[in-house]
Amino acid sequence: MMTNLEKPIVNMAGRPSVGEPVVEAVGLTKIFTDFWKRAKARAVDGVDFEIHRHEIFGLLGPNGSGKSTTIKMILGLLHKSSGRLSVFNRDPSDVAVKGRIGYLPEESYLYRYLNAQETLDYYGRIFGLDRRTRNRRIDELLDMVGLAQVKRRAVGEYSKGMSRRLGLAQALINDPELLILDEPTSGLDPIGTRQVKDLLLELGRRGTTILLSSHLLADVEDVCDRMVILYGGKIRREGRTEDLLADSTHTVIRTPRLDDDTVNQIEGVLQRRGIGIDSIEQPRQRLEELFMGIVEQAQLEATDTSGALQGGETAAFLTRDEVVDSGEGDSLIDALQETAPAAAVRSVEKTSDDASVKAASDQQHAEVLGDLLKEPEAAAPAAPATNVPSKPEGHDDSIIDDLLGDSDDSRSSNG
Repeated sequence: MMTNLEKPIVNMAGRPSVGEPVVEAVGLTKIFTDFWKRAKARAVDGVDFEIHRHEIFGLLGPNGSGKSTTIKMILGLLHKSSGRLSVFNRDPSDVAVKGRIGYLPEESYLYRYLNAQETLDYYGRIFGLDRRTRNRRIDELLDMVGLAQVKRRAVGEYSKGMSRRLGLAQALINDPELLILDEPTSGLDPIGTRQVKDLLLELGRRGTTILLSSHLLADVEDVCDRMVILYGGKIRREGRTEDLLADSTHTVIRTPRLDDDTVNQIEGVLQRRGIGIDSIEQPRQRLEELFMGIVEQAQLEATDTSGALQGGETAAFLTRDEVVDSGEGDSLIDALQETAPAAAVRSVEKTSDDASVKAASDQQHAEVLGDLLKEPEAAAPAAPATNVPSKPEGHDDSIIDDLLGDSDDSRSSNG
């Protein structure tokens, strides 16, 4: 019989996670020090855990338990004090792993003067995506997170929930193999929260590895395959979600609605066996289900709203359903469009105005030439110059004449 440690890790999609772990931490420790290298805080203290491929891994704990510090070490933003940490079997500081990671920080740090479309295009360029791929993914992501109708509005005008939606789209623009989400539902309304959870489940089924850190335990419970619970920088509990949440002290029997006589008979049978009934309750739906039902009904009635809309389908490139045309002709067109000078583009756009502009220019040139060709009026003789210095010896007037372009007549008229 296999123990829990010997059982293969199986994610919520039912597929075993095999091969080398995406993230491996052994004795991971981070100590913050002061100027004199004296220890101020032991944020992470000898942590051991693995994140396997194709699983959604939860990182839980109260404030100050070491969650954000652990995430920053995985991203290579902080250096560990001791222990071992690898990401894709490489050191976290290795630049080669950066393009395989998507990250949504706890706070959304976005350029407030860019709009949503420009923001995603900026991050797409950082990951080296070509223009056509960027445009396709931007449209799909904005539709997915419900921001397509406000994509040209400056990000500085967004609410916190709308910024979180855009931040999630930014974390997915490079189609990451490892997606790290720090409080992804912070500031989101119940619609956005539900959508994020559905998206995580969809990405998990597709095979994306996800690290989720959240204070909303219900969100973690709904989506995570495995989790660790931190306190004081140490792991207090770890394991599969279903095992950690199993209640071994009670049994729940779910039936259709029972009348009072049937309940009394069941209670009598249990009492004869020495078992009492702790409580009898009518089942309730979750508040989230009630809320979503109300919203869906309002949307069916086409009720107007100025906020973010409920997101659309998961972006095609995230589900591997996109159709990519890799023809050489299209690639050449993309390359030419990427490098075409702005002046050439403007000349094409203004072709219809060229005729009128040329006619006006020709008329202006004709008027200027006419003025220049008019006979100049005779100039009054100039008064004899006084105190004119004598020409130095060896001075050649022809050089000055050539430079000034004066004629013999004009020199004589000027004395």
